[in-house]
Amino acid sequence: MQTRKPVVAGQFYAGTRDSCLAELTQCLAEREITESLPDTIVAGIVPHAGWVFSGSLAAMVFSAVKQQNDSVDTFVIFGAAHSYHGREPAVYDKGAWLTPLGEMPIDESLARWALHNGPAVANPGAHTYEHSIEVQLPFIQHIFPNAKLLPILTPPANEAIELGRSLGEMAKQEDKKIVFIGSTDLTHYGPRYGFAPMGTGRNALKWASEVNDKEFIDFALQMQPEKMLHSADKNYNACGAGAAAAAVTAAKQLGKNEGTLLAHTDSNTIMTQKMGSGSTESVGYAAIVF
Repeated sequence: MQTRKPVVAGQFYAGTRDSCLAELTQCLAEREITESLPDTIVAGIVPHAGWVFSGSLAAMVFSAVKQQNDSVDTFVIFGAAHSYHGREPAVYDKGAWLTPLGEMPIDESLARWALHNGPAVANPGAHTYEHSIEVQLPFIQHIFPNAKLLPILTPPANEAIELGRSLGEMAKQEDKKIVFIGSTDLTHYGPRYGFAPMGTGRNALKWASEVNDKEFIDFALQMQPEKMLHSADKNYNACGAGAAAAAVTAAKQLGKNEGTLLAHTDSNTIMTQKMGSGSTESVGYAAIVF
């Protein structure tokens, strides 16, 4: 059986079982959900930075899913394609993924359906060095220990919307609970990222969060996947726009018409809060459920 081994354990999150559980528990306790949640949650958008920065927001999404759904059979996670440059969504279709908490099995029957009924291709190798899906798995393993996984790297192209539509229709027909997760960070602002249209300083970082991030978030909450893709292409406000658009499209197919923003922050704010000093650069993070 092919098994994908973790590549950012010990970097983005703790690398041993006990330390991973301790950090995970801390993330789960760090932020309280204060928004009213939909009666059922079929999808979410999560960030994928190191847990010290964005783990608490990802934890909010998976906690919200648990609050509204007693159990989930399979999580379909649409990942950002940071180093995969193909246009077609890339499916890891067999075997399991390993984390410090153990193995999480692939939903192979769902993978076969995705490959035969949409624009995706089987390409486990595309996942080898990608972190955007991996950093979500310990949360799922801890909260939903019996859930299976379908990982799909989803480039920011129209195929992402086609994929979300196809899998959303499939979820209507399946006799099991499927939740769709789109993994994306928001604006990467500052000279190091090659994106600083408002210059540097406090006002520039405020623009990145309150204007640039907000446009993408608003389109997600309004469930407009085409505008999400266009905004990210024009304004560089999401590194996983395809992943987020696929999750939104799947949620639309399942009857959702709006999202709920649980939290929005950025790495500069978190650095200031946790470490006492900020940065000239920043990355945005949002937690959204549908």
